[in-house]
Amino acid sequence: MTAVLADDRPPTTASIDLGGLGPSELRRLVEILTVLARHGAIVVARHGTTIAVRPRAGGGRALAVALRRSFADLGPTFMKLGQLVASSPGLFPPRLSEECRRLLDAAPPIPAAVVRATIARELGAPIEVLFDDFDIEPVAAASIAQVHEARLRDGRRVAVKIRRPRLRHRVERDLRLLHQLARALERAGSLGRSANPVAIIDDFAATLRAELDLRLEAAAMRTFATTLAGSPDRDRIVIPSPVDDLVSERVLVMDFVDGAPIDDVERHRHLDLEDVLRVAVRVWLEGVLLHGCFHGDVHAGNLFVATDGRVAFLDFGITGVVAPATRSALATLLPSVLVTRDFGAVVDSLFDLGAARGPVDRDAAARDLDELVTPLVGRALGDIAFGEVLDQIIRVATRHRIRLPRELVLVVKQLLYFERYGKAIAPDHQILSDPALLALLGRAG
Repeated sequence: MTAVLADDRPPTTASIDLGGLGPSELRRLVEILTVLARHGAIVVARHGTTIAVRPRAGGGRALAVALRRSFADLGPTFMKLGQLVASSPGLFPPRLSEECRRLLDAAPPIPAAVVRATIARELGAPIEVLFDDFDIEPVAAASIAQVHEARLRDGRRVAVKIRRPRLRHRVERDLRLLHQLARALERAGSLGRSANPVAIIDDFAATLRAELDLRLEAAAMRTFATTLAGSPDRDRIVIPSPVDDLVSERVLVMDFVDGAPIDDVERHRHLDLEDVLRVAVRVWLEGVLLHGCFHGDVHAGNLFVATDGRVAFLDFGITGVVAPATRSALATLLPSVLVTRDFGAVVDSLFDLGAARGPVDRDAAARDLDELVTPLVGRALGDIAFGEVLDQIIRVATRHRIRLPRELVLVVKQLLYFERYGKAIAPDHQILSDPALLALLGRAG
């Protein structure tokens, strides 16, 4: 949906049929459209049982700001949608993605009474029975959940993650409405069809539903710890362990990690930050290329440096599983780009890997890749911006209507995070300058 609304081309009018909507959905749809209109994102007109929605003319930064403000006002589902926009290369215009990064900021805390009631209901006992100490002020509050520091009766220091109340029903209702809006945009014309808004919302819905169940996050933490047990860098990283019998759909108790976000340079000045970054990238890419699973949301709030200098991966609410075909494609695609510069072979790999939504002009796509990627790779291997190269490849695939696997887009999104950290904490470091990483790429191939 937002890929269309943020486009600078002439606005597309989408018609939404109100028939079949229940009273609750109708009220929520009116609220959504009212907020978007109030902030100047859309123009709305009603014609009987149909509502016509059109982005305000002009586009650009003003429309991006209007959408970001609307997402912030509309609650958790739209906050998460804005975060998707902020970190999905190739799917949304850069101005909108940049503006939506502001939605990564903290959310208002859950009231203390609700925290107490949720823990007692979910874990079967009140806070005073389960914990020797519990800080009712959260150490972090996000759109889906917040985290408290506590200490168990046995003295173990833990983090207690609590999902926001009455969230699942509200999220499911919003997802149904977003799906209807996406279908309306897809019917509106070629712009909606090429942006594939229904697929974007379907992928978003699957990810968000999984994130609502904290039992799945606990399982992911255990899986990652087991998968990386044999990593050469295992003693350099921290993966929190969930506490047995203190995990439910809405509450997750796990090890507490004392540290600060990886891009907090002032807190980490005593460390070799270039070495820290190398470890983080190697471990994360090992999961992608060798084991087929990876942390899918490594923004700075989820990637810490612990006080002992280890890299801590936090919040496993979003994880990725890389199918063997995608891993194989990455292993063959990267040499084609970085070494042989065979862009025709790259297009063939993308075509084999993705689903084309129409005829693909192989030569035109190869020329686009040559034009966009060659300036990025026409220098020493260690100086190449790894994530930016893959980002441009995905943009070309999107332009030529090749829909790539979701996990590949998710991989690129995380690489772009790592490259941002590199600029902030180790500006002289380039990802591909690490010999151990190059060896890892060789093993994956």
